[in-house]
Amino acid sequence: MSHSITSSPKLVLEAKNINKYFTDPVKVQVLKNIAFSIQQGEFVSIMGKSGCGKSTLLYILSTMDTNYDGELRLLDRTISGLSGKELAVVRNEHIGFVFQFHYLLPEFTVLQNVMLPGLKLGKYSEEEVEHHAYEKLKLLGVEDQALKRATQISGGQKQRVAIARALINEPSIIMGDEPTGNLDSRNAGIVFDIFKELSSTLNTSLLIVTHDGDFAAKTDRIIEMADGEIIKH
Repeated sequence: MSHSITSSPKLVLEAKNINKYFTDPVKVQVLKNIAFSIQQGEFVSIMGKSGCGKSTLLYILSTMDTNYDGELRLLDRTISGLSGKELAVVRNEHIGFVFQFHYLLPEFTVLQNVMLPGLKLGKYSEEEVEHHAYEKLKLLGVEDQALKRATQISGGQKQRVAIARALINEPSIIMGDEPTGNLDSRNAGIVFDIFKELSSTLNTSLLIVTHDGDFAAKTDRIIEMADGEIIKH
């Protein structure tokens, strides 16, 4: 007799009892027992007042800060305690970043900026990476800007290029720190629609720190933070 198996949603990211202290000049706890998980294709926002620990948490989740207590799991693998070299590989392959400021390299073209993480990953030839980069720029409607220098395009276009760069290695999760904080409402709306599309068509998970209540209200779930704790998720 065969049993039908219902496949449970895949966990992409899981934080278990994460605590973080700053010790200079005195010991202060900045994150307290943070625990939550994100499933594949889920679009989650983090909200809370300035100084509540949102960005500190994002730096831990994105593996850039390793000085914390607790366990962090990515795709069913514990990544707390890995070496800096191992984490760099995990980051480059599985995590895409979009910041408030695009951090594009001004001396490079749009295409070269998007290709950089793909070349660093070293999985594909330069021709293949270039092809992938064009595909991502097309997905974001800015492929016609590919050969311009990063300084020659508008702010809204720069942020779309930054998203294309975050997507180049087809990460499991994209993390954003106020990615619409520098944009007018029209461009913020475009960026939201792009993120929504990524979660529904590419099944990419998204975790976005934002101050924008309208943006957060349209995401699948809001994690609310206050004084270093999650008060609602």
